[in-house]
Amino acid sequence: MKTYLDCWISAATTLFSQALAGEAQLTEMESTPPLVFGPSFVCEMHGDVAGQFTVTLDPEIVKAPLLGDGVDQAAAWAEFLHEVAEAAAGELLATSGKACRVVAFHSAEAAGRCTRGFRLTSLSGSWRVLVLDELQSQARDALRSSTPESDEVSVGTAQLSSGIELLLDVELEAALRFGCREMPLEEILELGPGDVVELDRHVTDPVDLVVGDKIVARGEVVLVNGNFGLRVTEVAAPQRRLESIRCLF
Repeated sequence: MKTYLDCWISAATTLFSQALAGEAQLTEMESTPPLVFGPSFVCEMHGDVAGQFTVTLDPEIVKAPLLGDGVDQAAAWAEFLHEVAEAAAGELLATSGKACRVVAFHSAEAAGRCTRGFRLTSLSGSWRVLVLDELQSQARDALRSSTPESDEVSVGTAQLSSGIELLLDVELEAALRFGCREMPLEEILELGPGDVVELDRHVTDPVDLVVGDKIVARGEVVLVNGNFGLRVTEVAAPQRRLESIRCLF
């Protein structure tokens, strides 16, 4: 079964090659590399796996414009590695069913040890990237029992179980809704390539998971194997989720 580290390697390999300049490639080093003492970033995780995951960069990496010309490379790396951490969490959920989330992401002193070492190469140079995996799997039953909402969800599901088994194999179309806006027909007819339509939702707001015309969950958009995904942060009560089925018949 995949670990968070496996998912981080997968997400980083894909995103590094897509987002960094100079045809960047991330490859794992065969032997444990010497420690580096460059910019270091700590990801705090909670969920089915919890603890710290630290990424330390070669100090020379921030001198290369890998994340764009004229930008603060250290700040850009922090934002980029945060995105990689979120993508790895999404991939872990998709591949193993283990749910975890990033609760904090911050810079720190370089770690004194590492779990794995990687070499990042591009047309402009080569640098080391070290990771320290200090995450541990949590007992899922213990986590659920400590969540106040868990009892309510169990009760709600039990109340709906009578006869619901007949519908469990029904396939429904689910869609993500990032926002909406009312527009006059005239504006719609005048739309053309390059036009921007502003929605009623900020980029930091959760997006809706919609079945029929009902919102059944909300969450954060993540990347999973290069595809968009949704990490659920809140769900509607079971009765309300079932109401969405009525809209389709």
